[in-house]
Amino acid sequence: MADKPTLMTTKRVWRIVHSESSTGWGGQEHRVLAELAGFQRRGSQVWLLAPARSHIFRRAHERKITAEPLPVVKWQVPFAVLRTARWLRRVKPDVVNTHSSRDGWIVGLGARMARVPFIIRTRHFDVAIPNRWLSRHVYESLADHLLTTSPKVSAHFQTFFQWPPGRVSTVPTGIDVEFFSPAGPVAELRPAGGGQKRPLVGIVSVIRHAKGHSILLEAARLLKDSGFEAHYVVVGDGPVRQRVEEQIQQLRLGDCVRIAGHREDVPEVLRALDLLVIPSRHEGVPQIALQALATRTPVVGSDVGGIPSVIRHGETGRIVPTEDPAALAAAIRESLTDGETTRAMTERGRALVVAHYSLEGMIESLDALYRRHLTE
Repeated sequence: MADKPTLMTTKRVWRIVHSESSTGWGGQEHRVLAELAGFQRRGSQVWLLAPARSHIFRRAHERKITAEPLPVVKWQVPFAVLRTARWLRRVKPDVVNTHSSRDGWIVGLGARMARVPFIIRTRHFDVAIPNRWLSRHVYESLADHLLTTSPKVSAHFQTFFQWPPGRVSTVPTGIDVEFFSPAGPVAELRPAGGGQKRPLVGIVSVIRHAKGHSILLEAARLLKDSGFEAHYVVVGDGPVRQRVEEQIQQLRLGDCVRIAGHREDVPEVLRALDLLVIPSRHEGVPQIALQALATRTPVVGSDVGGIPSVIRHGETGRIVPTEDPAALAAAIRESLTDGETTRAMTERGRALVVAHYSLEGMIESLDALYRRHLTE
């Protein structure tokens, strides 16, 4: 269960440090900045520790969030730990929140050395824990609390480590429901000519193996072979883009699939789609799922991680087994041909996000978590 926001008559001002060693840009990094910006708006002092070359470091500066460079090269790790500990002693944060493997070790160790009152490790994805002994150190010795974005991920950790109640919390990512509204500008993503009459199916994510682009392309081939015509757009960029481009050619889908690259106008993109597909191999609660629900864009997702907690099968969207192109193809066809049922799902989806997954609700839940663990 997600922590319910606790309404307070006064808001406490916190000193909060987040760390992120990833140099990429995706939902996890969006979440980190959203938390920092949300508390900064409330008057808290916030800092980010991240590699100077990372996307999140640059974007933090653009949003007037103080960012400090975090060295993550292996040979620099011992020096980075000592430097981080010294920096934390100066800053004196109430909360340190680490997000990825390398910063979990570096900043976790530094925070312990600096005696930070409350250290959180956030887990964003539902992936196997490879080494119980090492993982116990980073999630227990170097953190006081585990925070996840999905009840399924929380339950997995609770069982795996046999933790007592209260050692792990779920706070789903919140989104700006006004920014991601159904009404507004629409991106021009459809091909010119006769393509305007065909439905537009999209995937919006970093292009990497875990996001399942190859599964969608196989489903598109099955649909085309069956005579079901649609256009597909891949929105995003990433490390396996070339592999996806090669698969498009191998499957002879060049006439109906295009890669649009990275886009900042995500609400406009979602409003342009007749259907969003999230065929992930592993996942937390993807922000794009919540954003699509908020814009009333129909969604088909895979049965992994936190996706089914928001794309509720038959209620707010359709869920299929992962790694199953045939099942995905069938769900795409059904979503696009059973318009009345699909529209009803989008209405319920928007209501779900407004009620339980707003940006302000996320910040309230985190504030309540801090209050429980940081007594006056």
